[in-house]
Amino acid sequence: MIPALDGSPVYLDYNSTTPVDPQVAEAMRPYLTDWFGNPSSSHAYGAEPKQALARARGQVAALIGADTTEIIFTGSGSEADNLALRGAVLASKIDRPHVITQVTEHPGILETCHALERLHGAAVTYLPVDGDGLVDPAALVSALTERTVLVSVMAANNETGALQPVVDLARIARTHGALFHCDAAQAAGKIPLDVRDLSVDLMTIVGHKMYAPKGIAALYVRQGVTLEPLIYGGGQERGLRSGTENVALTAGLGAAAQLAARELADGGAQRIAALRDHLHTGLAARLPGRIHLNGPAELRLPNTLNISIDGIRGHELLDAVPQIAASTGSACHSGDHRPSPVLSAMGLPESRSLGALRISLGRWTTADDIDRTVELLERAVN
Repeated sequence: MIPALDGSPVYLDYNSTTPVDPQVAEAMRPYLTDWFGNPSSSHAYGAEPKQALARARGQVAALIGADTTEIIFTGSGSEADNLALRGAVLASKIDRPHVITQVTEHPGILETCHALERLHGAAVTYLPVDGDGLVDPAALVSALTERTVLVSVMAANNETGALQPVVDLARIARTHGALFHCDAAQAAGKIPLDVRDLSVDLMTIVGHKMYAPKGIAALYVRQGVTLEPLIYGGGQERGLRSGTENVALTAGLGAAAQLAARELADGGAQRIAALRDHLHTGLAARLPGRIHLNGPAELRLPNTLNISIDGIRGHELLDAVPQIAASTGSACHSGDHRPSPVLSAMGLPESRSLGALRISLGRWTTADDIDRTVELLERAVN
């Protein structure tokens, strides 16, 4: 059960971060107390931590259909994105390498691309999106050049939940000989992902988006892909991320991945999607003609609802309803009341972008939470 704060606000900001599942916390506990040893040590105190790392690597790999040896643990999703992009560009040895991404990517990708342009002389193409926030595969075909090293397109948008056509985009990149990276921070654990079926070479997974703690993430690196490390040192994580491993957090990520796989198999995504749709229809019925869905109606995450309300500014509405914990967009831009760059890139007018609410559901969202949210929002709007 999600911990209650004073006043028991309804937590509907799961895309920002998730509570740590109690089973995840329990999986971590022994490595914060009894098994404190360094996994690189050869004595008994290092043996169990070393096994814990191997076990977690297997659990994460199983969630996305990867091989255990293809999982590299990092300290955050941004670090994993940096390792994928900067690592691929520097390992390519190409003069003025070319990278392709798209305009609604997470800042972990966009800012890395800007740094590659500024520091390493890379050329970067930022593909546009349509009114649903989706990339046209034909645009990727046109953007590819003989110097293209890497294409990076997220699995699911953090604001609208829009699901990109990753299979088509990755196959286009692979046919051209370029690597394909997919930031799956928002998608992992919410929808089924298989790196072989998707034809991706690199994939980012983030712990605190799937009921593990903050400070742990992973990068899938397909066998045969060469990256330049970000962090040099003792050679941990196949030499790609040196430094003594955080065993407790890694064990937590592994446990979270195992729980996510089990929940997907048990129909958890369908349950959450039904609650999301109940919220949407409830608000539409209470505020007829004033609710507008931002992003695709079908091709989106099961837990994400991004709407605009006519005549309302999103941040003002949330300020008026402290009983609801939601957001107006990416948590990375909290407190910034300018129009969302994601919604602007989709061609939405400024008034609609400023009126947007991002409501994201999760493991502990109930039907009562949804009914209460509809009532509170209707009362505040009116």
